[in-house]
Amino acid sequence: MTKPLEPLPQGSCDCHVHLFGPAGRYPFSPDRVYTPGDAGEDELRALHARLGISRVVLVQPSPYGTDNRRMLAGLERLGSAAKGVAVIGLGTPPDELDRLHAQGVRGVRVNIATHGMDDPEEAWRLIQGQAQQVARLGWHVQILARLNVIEVLAARLMELATRVVIDHFGLPDLALGPEQPGFSGVLRLAGSGKATIKISAIQRLAGRGHLARAIPFIRALSAENPEALVWGSDWPHTGGGRGVGRAATDIEPFEAMDDAEALSCLTEAISDPAQRHAILVDNPAVLYGF
Repeated sequence: MTKPLEPLPQGSCDCHVHLFGPAGRYPFSPDRVYTPGDAGEDELRALHARLGISRVVLVQPSPYGTDNRRMLAGLERLGSAAKGVAVIGLGTPPDELDRLHAQGVRGVRVNIATHGMDDPEEAWRLIQGQAQQVARLGWHVQILARLNVIEVLAARLMELATRVVIDHFGLPDLALGPEQPGFSGVLRLAGSGKATIKISAIQRLAGRGHLARAIPFIRALSAENPEALVWGSDWPHTGGGRGVGRAATDIEPFEAMDDAEALSCLTEAISDPAQRHAILVDNPAVLYGF
């Protein structure tokens, strides 16, 4: 792994990582679509030391379902430099949400795409219900959904009582450029001031050896509103076993990834130091309450 081309500003935040294992202590959901190996705090700290990152957001990964214990253990171990995004059920009681807030959780993730949900109306009912649950806490609703769903729901998402965070650029095909059908919905959300877009999962969306495909997307989003952007590595890069006929219960390898190279896409796309500072430091500080 190489260092980024330029030093990162003090207080830079990686807004999208997952922690896994050990499975004997933190069992996976029987409904999971993949089974990861272990990826813990020591490896994460080492990565961030190399990159020059001092803050992190732990996002509840789908294999754990609504059991947030592994993510919460990470928040405890990483201390004030970490915040969390949980996955909850529609019946999660308010006192449980209060406990999550006290432990550092600042958002809830709605995994629309993970389980193949493609109906915008079904997705809206879930998003709206979760927003109603967490609005009083000042949390945001983080949405993993595909462009067709986001485009249909964009206007309604702007009217939610909570802020909206769009995962992984909205899952576009980076090979098709920002003019592709559906990405206009993500751009409208960015420009609205009501949503945050995560510049994350570049390696998953671009393909190995093609990370620069993300640069036009970053520039298009920044042209709409640089205050609407945050960056995330998506470490430890799940999905190394996609397309090989692996059962959901088989341990799937992580993808080999140079995170410094992925981060350099951001620094290449954004030449203005003030905008870089906003994306890496200021915007995460406001969104997550660092």
